[in-house]
Amino acid sequence: MLTSLKQEKFMWLALLAAIAAYPLEHWLLHSGQATALLGGLVLIGFIVMASMRVAHHAELLAEKVGDPYGTMILTLAAVLVEVVILAIMMSNEASPTLVRDTIYSAVMLDINGILGLAALMGGIKHGEQSYNDDSARTYSVMILTAMGVSMVVPEFIPEADWKIYSAFTIGAMVVLYALFLRMQVGPHSYFFSYSYPEKRRKPLPEEQASPVNLTFSIATLVFGVVVIGALAEVMSKTLDLGLEGTGAPPVITAILVAAISAAPEILTALRAALANRMQSVVNIALGASLSTVILTVPVMEAMALYTGQPFQMAMTPVQTVMVFITLIVSAINLNDGETNAIEGMTHFVLFATFIMLSLLGL
Repeated sequence: MLTSLKQEKFMWLALLAAIAAYPLEHWLLHSGQATALLGGLVLIGFIVMASMRVAHHAELLAEKVGDPYGTMILTLAAVLVEVVILAIMMSNEASPTLVRDTIYSAVMLDINGILGLAALMGGIKHGEQSYNDDSARTYSVMILTAMGVSMVVPEFIPEADWKIYSAFTIGAMVVLYALFLRMQVGPHSYFFSYSYPEKRRKPLPEEQASPVNLTFSIATLVFGVVVIGALAEVMSKTLDLGLEGTGAPPVITAILVAAISAAPEILTALRAALANRMQSVVNIALGASLSTVILTVPVMEAMALYTGQPFQMAMTPVQTVMVFITLIVSAINLNDGETNAIEGMTHFVLFATFIMLSLLGL
């Protein structure tokens, strides 16, 4: 146990930062905009440290239970981090478009960024990489349905009826996820797995040292989420003040939130692609996108109903076009059970376009 605790130095650093942040909060907020911005960026660094450890323990649990349960644990851990940060930031009177922009940014980052870069690098190294195309089709149609219901249709809902439609959206997302979960771990679990030829590999040193301690990993995962929430409380205030009046596009904050939660997934997906295991990449990238929409939306909509303050969930025309282009390209690329570098590059170009449009404030 002592050895395991010593390995959590990043988590301990994040905890110390959280303990120090609260007494220093008043000073950070009253020492000038530059100080507040620097403090917010430093806190983001500690949040990333904690989220990396959360993802590490999610990976250990995932490896223990195997696919499709494994990638489900990993994506749920990332979404949990995102929901915690979002809920805390929204409670501090953040932009009413933060939730929408974060979900949109997460989908662009997961599908075009993670999947694109992984397919590109894996394709360059291995050529064509195989996976189960049933999983890609299932994920894609559910992402399209969930985003259409929760982020396109609200544009046409009269303001007076937002509570009714918000409650409907919560119910629709819960039903969709319940069915998806039953498929993923039940009779259709084979949709989300692929049988690769077993290769002999030398166990890693940490695998030789000790087996996975499930209780410790679960406890550390939960503890990490609490630490992240504590850091996010101060980070949201300092970052808002630091960016105020700088002319930075409002979506920048949303991209940061999405990137914080996705950072560990990027490393996991790239390792899987370079190991020629594209099924894990598809499960991580598309599974994270679906989980972000289908779990974040009901939690945040419930928060809106509780506070009586609606969020702006309807995407802008530019965002809607980018989402539809992304899902169309994804449907074409992921239709044959094999990826290659060209398909990866098409998604990565879309990711670069997303970044450019965000910097232009669109």
